[in-house]
Amino acid sequence: MGNDRDYGDGVSTRLTYFLVGAGIGAVLALLFAPKSGEELRSDIADATRKGIDKSKEAAQQLGAKAGELYDTARETAGEYYETGRTKAGELYDTATAKAGDVVTRARDAAAQQAGSISAAVEAGKKAYVEEKRKTELSGRTEAAPTYTPEKSM
Repeated sequence: MGNDRDYGDGVSTRLTYFLVGAGIGAVLALLFAPKSGEELRSDIADATRKGIDKSKEAAQQLGAKAGELYDTARETAGEYYETGRTKAGELYDTATAKAGDVVTRARDAAAQQAGSISAAVEAGKKAYVEEKRKTELSGRTEAAPTYTPEKSM
């Protein structure tokens, strides 16, 4: 119930000790076997060749499996790349279309507001001219001299 790493270290350490012990046991069995030196050397050479052949075979199998996994990963990555690229293109097109729509709406709203503002400015000018004319007319009548001749004495 301890740390998983401690457990893994214990297993790998035990496995290492087991393999080392098995190797030492095999060497001792060959050394103490009732065989002549030449037979013993021949057996050791055969065991070594078999170990080398099995190692080469395992290496070839691992290489082939690694190649297969690499090819599969490469294909999968290519598919993901193409899918992502296609999706990004679609998103870009959608964003461009929506941005264009927003620009068009903003332009239309600005044009409409500009028309309203222009009409308001024109109405303001007309009102100003009317008021000015009224003021000038009323000012002339009020400012006209009211001359009353005095009676002679």
